[in-house]
Amino acid sequence: MNQSQTAIFGGGCFWCTEAVFKMMKGVSLVKPGYAGGTVPNPTYDQVSTGKTGHAEVIYIEYDPSVVEYKNLLTVFFGSHDPTTLNKQGADIGTQYRSVIFYTTPEQKEIAEKMIQEIDSSSEFGDPVVTEVVPLKDGDFYNAETYHQDYFTNHPENMYCHVVINPKLEKVQKRFADLLK
Repeated sequence: MNQSQTAIFGGGCFWCTEAVFKMMKGVSLVKPGYAGGTVPNPTYDQVSTGKTGHAEVIYIEYDPSVVEYKNLLTVFFGSHDPTTLNKQGADIGTQYRSVIFYTTPEQKEIAEKMIQEIDSSSEFGDPVVTEVVPLKDGDFYNAETYHQDYFTNHPENMYCHVVINPKLEKVQKRFADLLK
């Protein structure tokens, strides 16, 4: 791999987004965690209250010579509903908000341009409410070990069957050329 870069996205439950991005070419690491809040080292129980300000996010390391940031965003926007404020499916609260934590000015520019293009195209009907905010130093916290690689480690879980599997099937059909 060339020099890897980082992307951090929140698109609802991090179990879902982790499973989606693990399928992508050029992605070497995906880990769930928390970002954007006010409490240092938050726990899942704290974040779940919606009172810490954190979002469930995924931290992605990728090779930009294999997959461009714009392609990551394409899958991000295509794998969740970026028009619902603080909600994805049955998951409701600010911890499930649609958010992009950019790590470079270029990422911010690409994300904002893509949102403008999506809004202009009326692809989703409603305007995109995805936040585009800087990742502050030390603002990503790993989720607890039992959340890591959840879909792979818990295929029998009903949430995996009812929510994650259909999402993965949708991504596999829509973005096959970007997947491993």
